[in-house]
Amino acid sequence: MRANIYVDGFNLYYGSVRRYPRLKWLDIAQMCRILLPDIEINRIRYFAARINGWPHDTDAPHRQDIYFRALRTISSLTIHLGRFSTRRVMMPSDSITYLEGKHTPEVVPVIRTEEKRTDVNLATYLLVDCFDDDFDEAVIISNDSDLTLPVETIIEKFGKPVGMINPHPVSRLSSELVRATTHQIRSINRSVLARSQFPPILTDDKGEFHRPSRWR
Repeated sequence: MRANIYVDGFNLYYGSVRRYPRLKWLDIAQMCRILLPDIEINRIRYFAARINGWPHDTDAPHRQDIYFRALRTISSLTIHLGRFSTRRVMMPSDSITYLEGKHTPEVVPVIRTEEKRTDVNLATYLLVDCFDDDFDEAVIISNDSDLTLPVETIIEKFGKPVGMINPHPVSRLSSELVRATTHQIRSINRSVLARSQFPPILTDDKGEFHRPSRWR
């Protein structure tokens, strides 16, 4: 069966990869081959957004660009970018007591970051690829319950299986998405990440490039 893999990049990063700084040089195709040994991977779609630098880490966007360059060495993989938004908002300093209505806490400025369009882009490509009969089976690497409806639509209207690989600890598994998908891998452990690293040095049409030193 031809399978398409749809990767929510931020969900994967914050659910699994972020905990292991030395394992961020992740070869997603290799990870999929390890986790899904019995399927024929037709294509991998990777959804993310370009991040902004921070005062404490101005080099973060450069490392992300190098990682995108590494991902583009995977012939079956394409990158689809949304938008990363950073804005200053005023929020209560103690959100719990605020929500419980015990008292009105002090309001303080907070930097809020969020990605835009990533989940919509993933859902759109998932549905369009299904309409085009581009796969026999789809697998989403995400724990985002917002994907429940497109998953249910593909299964119910087109009779195609849709599995999920959960990047987060099992305790945070989305029960709604589990119920919608036909099969699940409930976590990505450290061993899988360790066995799925790119070589330290890669080459593309621009020449040779290296794994970022901060990830070694």
